[in-house]
Amino acid sequence: MNWQAFLSKYQGYAALPIRLMVGVHLIIGTQDNVFSWERMVEFEKFLEIQGMIFPLTSAIISVYAQFISGILYIIGWKVRVAATVMIINFIVAILLVHVGDSYSNTFPAIAMISGSIFLLLNGGGAMSIDNRNFGKNQL
Repeated sequence: MNWQAFLSKYQGYAALPIRLMVGVHLIIGTQDNVFSWERMVEFEKFLEIQGMIFPLTSAIISVYAQFISGILYIIGWKVRVAATVMIINFIVAILLVHVGDSYSNTFPAIAMISGSIFLLLNGGGAMSIDNRNFGKNQL
């Protein structure tokens, strides 16, 4: 078997490390706001300073969207829906917070958008609830 044929056989598994990396990052980045109202209020104040309208509502929506999408990515369920939500969320984050910011500060948002675009276009892959064909080499 040649190298390309070997890689193509396992292409359906490419989404798994992306789902896990992005999902874990989303959960770790938001769990403090989910489990602590004080941290949510701090995020609200940050968004208010950035000029976001309805900062508390925006904070709650963004935090819970990220947290729930992280869970959905990890378990591989409704991956494309979660990816769409995360693309919108992080485009807003980049435009609101990171325009003019350094690359290193913007990189996490860029990584979340990049991973989410991959998942939107490719789905959850072979090892996902969306696929329901665990262990089979198909999407």
